[in-house]
Amino acid sequence: MPPPSDIVKVAIEWPGAFPKLMEIDQKKPLSAIIKEVCEGWSLGNHENFALQNADSTNFYITEKNRNDIKNGSILRLTTSPSQTAAQLHERIQSSSMDAKLEALKDLANSSRDVTFAQEFINLDGISLLTQMVESGTDFGDLLSFTLTAFVELMDHGIVSWDTFSVAFIKKIAGYVNKSAMDTAVLQRSLAILESMVLNSQDLYQKVAQEITIGQLIPHLQGTDQDIQTYTIAVINALFLKAPEDKRQFDESSVNILDCPLTEMAHILAQKQLRSIILSNVIRSPKPINDEMAHQLYVLQVLTFNLLEDRMMTKMDPQDQAQRDIIFELRRIAFDVECEPNNSGSIEKRKSMYTRDYKKLGFINHVNPAMDFTQIPPGMLALDNMLYFARHHQDAYIRIVLENSSREDKHECPFGRSSIELTKMLCETLKVGELPSENCHDFHPMFFTHDRSFEEFFCICIQLLNKTWKEMRATSEDFNKVMQVVRDQIMRALTQKPNSLDQLKSRLQNLSYTEILKIRQSERMNQEDFQSRPILELREKIQPEIMELIKQQRLNRLCDGTCFRKISSRRRQDKFWYCRLSPNHKVLHYGDLEESPQGEVSHDLLQEKLPVADIKAVVTGKDCPHMKEKGALKQNKEVLELAFSVLYESDEYLNFIAPDKHEYCVWTDGLNALLGKEMTSDFTKSDMDTLLSMEMKLRLLDLENIQIPEAPPPIPKEPSNYDFVYDCN
Repeated sequence: MPPPSDIVKVAIEWPGAFPKLMEIDQKKPLSAIIKEVCEGWSLGNHENFALQNADSTNFYITEKNRNDIKNGSILRLTTSPSQTAAQLHERIQSSSMDAKLEALKDLANSSRDVTFAQEFINLDGISLLTQMVESGTDFGDLLSFTLTAFVELMDHGIVSWDTFSVAFIKKIAGYVNKSAMDTAVLQRSLAILESMVLNSQDLYQKVAQEITIGQLIPHLQGTDQDIQTYTIAVINALFLKAPEDKRQFDESSVNILDCPLTEMAHILAQKQLRSIILSNVIRSPKPINDEMAHQLYVLQVLTFNLLEDRMMTKMDPQDQAQRDIIFELRRIAFDVECEPNNSGSIEKRKSMYTRDYKKLGFINHVNPAMDFTQIPPGMLALDNMLYFARHHQDAYIRIVLENSSREDKHECPFGRSSIELTKMLCETLKVGELPSENCHDFHPMFFTHDRSFEEFFCICIQLLNKTWKEMRATSEDFNKVMQVVRDQIMRALTQKPNSLDQLKSRLQNLSYTEILKIRQSERMNQEDFQSRPILELREKIQPEIMELIKQQRLNRLCDGTCFRKISSRRRQDKFWYCRLSPNHKVLHYGDLEESPQGEVSHDLLQEKLPVADIKAVVTGKDCPHMKEKGALKQNKEVLELAFSVLYESDEYLNFIAPDKHEYCVWTDGLNALLGKEMTSDFTKSDMDTLLSMEMKLRLLDLENIQIPEAPPPIPKEPSNYDFVYDCN
């Protein structure tokens, strides 16, 4: 007869004694269990003791988390959190440097546990740590572990960031501003500044007054990628929290190196900072890790978001300065000066303007200002057109004159094309959207030019004109051309060109003819046979294919996945791993110190969850950890990757998948375990691909075409390269 579900068998350790094997009744109060354990070792004052996990976490067992104890767990009897907190509170004030260092190491380690953290904070421990920092008497490892403990304690969200003094902020900023500082201290200081800025508008103002770009640049020029990552994270945080009116400044009157970040606009566009990031980070011989890629992506998004104001600004037809931009476009294209008011009749001048505006490709020939009242792209389209006309004047004049001189209805309207293209580029680069928590999708080429968006537009408008000619399009084909251009741009961007010249080259190779070939090939691969016998055969083999997909999903769950623990306060390199047992009966999971390089064995995963105990799988807003975060805009991406496994009455295991593919694999696999339908987009895609492949193989078999069991051998590399290919 199996033991009751409320009884778990564990081993309990006590220093200097043999471990005890005992059964814990989860219905009994935890204090009664601790008392029983203490009496077994003849220990009095059981209220001064507690149980904790005997693993790398050393987390205390509480009434809240006691249900996480599984059969076979190893626990440790230790002093209670309040006792430990009181002892450490006293030890870190020791006059002996060695004793103080050991105490701070223990504090930094213990502070990861929220139970201990609460007790230490109740003793005003945060204030003690800030006083130790403000005193300025500790250096090296002493300071490093002090700051580590502070960061860990603050990460629990128990204490408000608004409580810290200006002296403490100045001290932390001072560690960042020093040219030679211990790496660990510098890293913790940057992390603290980032958290301060993200969690308090008041602290943002104070931090921004203490830090300048010139003081952060040396950290980017170093070789430590962690320091570079935290430095860019601080820049991103300050930039993200800066009020709109503080993101602009007069470049001619401000020294960038001395410029406080409160008044710094176009952070990436500042040549010195951008070139330093490009040469020391992006083009560094070291591979870029995920966290650095994320911070570069955030910086890219925030920089492009500076365009949002212009993108959402309608043109005022009565604004003479804005109208002058249109006059400038006309002047550059047709090499004409604005005629004085007394030259010719008003009707003649209106007719001349209307003719020229038509040649420029505006929809409204009489008043082209009306073309820019649509938002998006608003005034941003006009800005791009002016940039193209001034900085790529020959190409601009060629495009305008080439199309204005055509009489065969195949002219490409430059004005209309520029407006629609700007709108398309804003959608592609998601201008105006906040950065995603999990995205690493930065493009190196956008870090190679001071005006990367405008240059991107200039390349794409020339591509559009080239594609228009290749398609021999007319005005009726406008939307078709835009679809082809979008396809060309998206395919080129997926290759992540390192420079704008590389982008140009790749777009050159993606001609309209090449796009047609690619589309034709894709259609062939996705061909759907519609005859009745074929449809009947598809229906017959579909369950077999679905079973194959189910087995693949379960096999992936058996391989396991590393999940990142994400905090709303700051991104953390904390991981946990989960995998399904080979017999598909148990989920094994546990925390990891760092991201693993391969699979993690079941032995290293301490926690277990029987599949039979799983009640349901919920996703998105229904997940408990998403309800806690709230439906904020910045959590939109996290929301799409979140899922939870509910078991027993109110227990749950929360996940945030590393990407959409892993999300679909896990939700499909868990639903398959529960005997439910797999409904993800990836399942539909896999079903279509495998069905199409199986159908083609069976049709080839009907034609008596022999398909080899093994693929043909790969041709050997030639031993002699001294030959010439005759192109004729």
